[in-house]
Amino acid sequence: MNFIYRLAQNISFGYLKIFHRFKVSGLENIPQTGPFILACNHASYLDPPAVGCKIPRNLHYFARKSLFFWPLGHLIRNLNSIPVDRAQLDLSTLRKVFKILKQGEPILVFPEGTRTPNGVIQVAQKGLGLLVSKSEVLVIPARLHGTFNILGKGKCLPRLGRQLYLNIGKPITFNIQGGSESSKKRYQYISDQVMDEIKKL
Repeated sequence: MNFIYRLAQNISFGYLKIFHRFKVSGLENIPQTGPFILACNHASYLDPPAVGCKIPRNLHYFARKSLFFWPLGHLIRNLNSIPVDRAQLDLSTLRKVFKILKQGEPILVFPEGTRTPNGVIQVAQKGLGLLVSKSEVLVIPARLHGTFNILGKGKCLPRLGRQLYLNIGKPITFNIQGGSESSKKRYQYISDQVMDEIKKL
């Protein structure tokens, strides 16, 4: 981890602990070494720092390509952000993700693709299934409770005092080989299975 990333972790955790009584369970499920995909529900702009601030690994994140301009672009690159086109997961982005995983580092994915508009977990997109199928790495489900109430869609300022809780589940593995279903169906099946595990947390 670089200095800026560690500093951001400490600042994020300090804010969430003081103003939102932030609690985390399941950190023992995070592997100490090796690549994995951390899959979490998505309800707020607070989600990436809330998930990443206590993960003791060099976690990488997706961020909109439009955010990568100077000086913001320099900052978010130092926070392990991967530029992505929200309309589609292009080949260059996939190559970068697979390179990160091959280097033994983890990435954070929000299977829903975008923030929930009403606090209810949405249907997973097949993008997660594609990443899992092609990389064959572990998937760790995680669920945030409270970020929608703190800073959900339509809210401009966080509601201080609302509690935040992160629950990290046990790793999931998939038998990628075999099967007669189409690739798209297989990707969607994997995404749906992961989302079911997230809902249980």
